[in-house]
Amino acid sequence: MISDGAHVVVTDLTISFGSLATPPAANTLGRHRWHRVEKDLYLHLGEQSAWLYVATLKKEELTTDDLVVTQIRVGEQNSDGDLDSEWESRPAGIWVQRGKYTENHPVVTNLDVLFGTDAVDPRPQWTLMRQSLQLGIDGRLDIPIARLTVCNGWTKPRPDNPYTPESLRVREDGKFKIVQISDTHMVTGVGVCKDAIDAHGNFLPPSVADPLTVDFIGGVLDVEKPDLVILTGDQVHHDILDSQSAIFKVVAPLITRSIPFAAVFGNHDTEGSYALSRGSQMSLLKSLPFSLCQAGPQEVEGVGNYYLQVFSHTSHCPLITLFFLDSHGQIQSTVKDPDYEPIKQSQVDWFKSTSQALHKARAHKPDSDNSSHVSLAFMHIPFPEYADSRLEILSGHRREPTEGPSYNSHFYDALVEEGVVAAENHNAATRSYLKLGPGYATEAAVGLEDMAHTVKTGITAE
Repeated sequence: MISDGAHVVVTDLTISFGSLATPPAANTLGRHRWHRVEKDLYLHLGEQSAWLYVATLKKEELTTDDLVVTQIRVGEQNSDGDLDSEWESRPAGIWVQRGKYTENHPVVTNLDVLFGTDAVDPRPQWTLMRQSLQLGIDGRLDIPIARLTVCNGWTKPRPDNPYTPESLRVREDGKFKIVQISDTHMVTGVGVCKDAIDAHGNFLPPSVADPLTVDFIGGVLDVEKPDLVILTGDQVHHDILDSQSAIFKVVAPLITRSIPFAAVFGNHDTEGSYALSRGSQMSLLKSLPFSLCQAGPQEVEGVGNYYLQVFSHTSHCPLITLFFLDSHGQIQSTVKDPDYEPIKQSQVDWFKSTSQALHKARAHKPDSDNSSHVSLAFMHIPFPEYADSRLEILSGHRREPTEGPSYNSHFYDALVEEGVVAAENHNAATRSYLKLGPGYATEAAVGLEDMAHTVKTGITAE
């Protein structure tokens, strides 16, 4: 993506090819204001690199003589009857149509690249090209195809998206349903499902992975019809080549169904040389329709420490508070393998002060009742306490060890003090524990986890 909301128009584009050692430089493409989309079109798997360059002008800089891009097509040749002499050829099978800028004429304002035959673009005003860029990699199944996605017009707030952090409300019947989805482990491209099992524990033949995961998520949403979806980490797999393509596949089923969603990160989301950082992923999530995701206070360690409130159907009385925390990632350790970063003290302090402030604020509302208020916390990595073999299991089976940090920062104790229930995942989807219980969501990924892919209720607030 070349801009983040500025009013610019695309005046031209090209593909520049170069060796892996010497990627092309922007200044080799002329005097125009060129921007490089920071994605190698070969995803660092080819013998050379290729980059999309886009020329832009600010809207206020346009003159009556400037040509702007009005349409883009992708194909091997100019064979359509409507592709007349006004269409100009560009590398990789791209055709552009340019014309004089007018206020009422369609204009291309942004360009991006997504990867894979299963790629989707859930952003409003964006259109994903069906044809892939012609990069000479036919037969290279290890390189997901590169596809242009085009934004027409300037993006603006969606009038049909009423969701803000203040707009979650219980239904008229007093119910509020949350679906928690964890460990989707999306990749770049369709992925391969190698370890799927049927209901009897028999291994199934290898198949595509991500399309099955997307169908599974869609089926759950259609059955449950939730008021809110919470993604609790490992939305994308480790070491993938384009985080954006993978993230879009996770959230597209939510956006197309107009379901608001929130998210926290897991240990795998930012692992790998080419993974987007937590900050970049959060910015991407925040920009999407129906997203309630927040980065959280800068002084609190991690990205994604925030809270949401669910209000009464008819008043501004908060009935449910949802806390979200970044549980960080895996670390090198001489104590245990694998080991993970604990919840930091700044997060514990933020949680306690925020919870107490909200409790005090509710006490001053005439229509509020703290005794019936429900608070839930969502994170990815389980507490150290849940690895204790002495815990009584209320349901399910301990089929594998519960992974968590070796260092105990006592966030569990803070939750107990504040009366908050925790909901996580990571590798403990088949068991619930006594006392302050975790509501675990079944992993949704197909082919990347060893769990049977069944739906279990984690937490339902009614």
